[in-house]
Amino acid sequence: MDNIEALSPKPDEFVENKNSRHPKGLWVLFGTEMWERFNFYGMRALLTLFMVNSLLIKEADAAIIYGGFLALCYLTPLLGGFIADKYIGNRNAILIGGSLMAIGQFLLFISASTFSADLGSSKMIMWLALFVIIFGNGFFKPNISSMVGSLYPKQEKSKLDSAFTIFYMGINIGAFLGQFICPYVGDVKDAATGVRDIFAFKWGFLAASIAMIIGTITFFILKNKYVVTPEGRPIGGLPKNNTSADFEEGETQTAKFSGTSLGITGFLFVVLFFVFRYLLVGEFGFKAVEMGQMIKGIIYPFIYAAGISLAFLIMSSAENKIERQRIWVIYIVSFFIIFFWAAFEQAGSSLTFIADNQTDRNIFGWNMPPSMVQIFNGIFVVLLAVPFSLTWDKLRTKGREPVSPFKQAMGLALIALSYFIIAHNVKDLGNSGLLAIKWLMLLYFIQTCGELCLSPIGLSLVGKLAPKRFASLLYGVFFISNAAGYALAGSLGALIPATGDKFTKAQEIGVNLQDVLDKKVTLTADQAAAFEKAQLPLQNPTFAGFEIHNLFEFFMVFVVLCGIAAVILALLSPILKKMMHGVK
Repeated sequence: MDNIEALSPKPDEFVENKNSRHPKGLWVLFGTEMWERFNFYGMRALLTLFMVNSLLIKEADAAIIYGGFLALCYLTPLLGGFIADKYIGNRNAILIGGSLMAIGQFLLFISASTFSADLGSSKMIMWLALFVIIFGNGFFKPNISSMVGSLYPKQEKSKLDSAFTIFYMGINIGAFLGQFICPYVGDVKDAATGVRDIFAFKWGFLAASIAMIIGTITFFILKNKYVVTPEGRPIGGLPKNNTSADFEEGETQTAKFSGTSLGITGFLFVVLFFVFRYLLVGEFGFKAVEMGQMIKGIIYPFIYAAGISLAFLIMSSAENKIERQRIWVIYIVSFFIIFFWAAFEQAGSSLTFIADNQTDRNIFGWNMPPSMVQIFNGIFVVLLAVPFSLTWDKLRTKGREPVSPFKQAMGLALIALSYFIIAHNVKDLGNSGLLAIKWLMLLYFIQTCGELCLSPIGLSLVGKLAPKRFASLLYGVFFISNAAGYALAGSLGALIPATGDKFTKAQEIGVNLQDVLDKKVTLTADQAAAFEKAQLPLQNPTFAGFEIHNLFEFFMVFVVLCGIAAVILALLSPILKKMMHGVK
């Protein structure tokens, strides 16, 4: 009941009533994050289709670029969190981040407006746009999350699971709006011919830019009145203005890292970078110049090495056994989250390509744009967030609420189940069959249930366990697990085998694609050139030494990875509960 009432607050209820469930500042942060997610998810829905159709980038490369972009979006929060904690504060970081993301989306609008005149320049503008969005997200993402936890007094930290679930609903209302409006105006096909208007993507990017401007202005206007502590002090101001009341009793108020720790961290980063580079692309040097290989060989190793190195640096500043063990819980949970996001973020790459090329998207006579199919995730979160929040509250009052790591194991198990179902429904499609859209809807429903068990609970867990002096930095570590997951998502998304449209294109060239993949025929020079122009594969992708022949085998990769991770995390949950030292 309290959470339902929180969704329709009475005027000034949360300012005047000290016993209210959630402070009014939560709704300011809710609204700010909602518009930011409109901006981000609206762009995300269109990005890979824009790269493939307008900028003529191969699907495999687009998946790797997409994974690298998302990964960096969740790596830069480490930098943004550090700068906010140390110098500019959460509020200024959010304003800077929102402004940068609005600019980046407008640059994508320019890129989508100019590619027909100068493809090379348009690609360069796209890279610049993604670069600006990455740093904008880095300033915005960790700081708004850490401010949610600061809204509640120390004795009410148990409310954070509920608060972050409601906050997460704001995220997904924005995602829903972005994934509907941006594809509606930006992913347009001719009703008669089915030919995509490759010049329409710009309107989706422009809508995303406008949404981010609205969100930034909303926060700027309302922050001083509502984003305050229960005592009325501003939250997220300049770090130099913090008082002892902002910290736990006896807690050090400034993060201190020794010169030795910093030196070891730097050395560890360099070594790990080249180790991961060799594992991913098979070389220590920098000979590869192909775009996908450059991203896999530079950005991905940077992300993995940075995450481990920073984790070491933070742990070196832990002051006692309880603090160290609580930080270890964050690290362990963050590791398992990697596998969740690697599977979940197929939505913007491989699942979008399947929706575009091998899915019957007809709903009551309307052919849904392929970039809009992922909207079901946002719809289901909006419908399910409050019921999930109420469920956790009810279980908590009965003393039966699962510990946070076990909730996240449930999330991993659900996403494994979603891919198991979809794998069996594509098993008999062949090269020309179409997947019914109801199966993608079911996939997104199950994945949304898993997401609500995992993502908002993870944010809450960091808020409960992180020492205040580097709370935003530890949120950055949590987000780097997202980054690593997205990097893995890019690598796994590139494994998608040839879908029905590829076989049709090959047939138009006069070649049986299956014979090419089975190595039964050798292409002539002209045929090879035609394959390159049509972006057709010459061989099946491989993973861990196994060849991926069809969509069934592709989806089973996610079933195995997430299923194993779910079982291990569930078994570790009792140990992690002890390491949390009383934090629920």
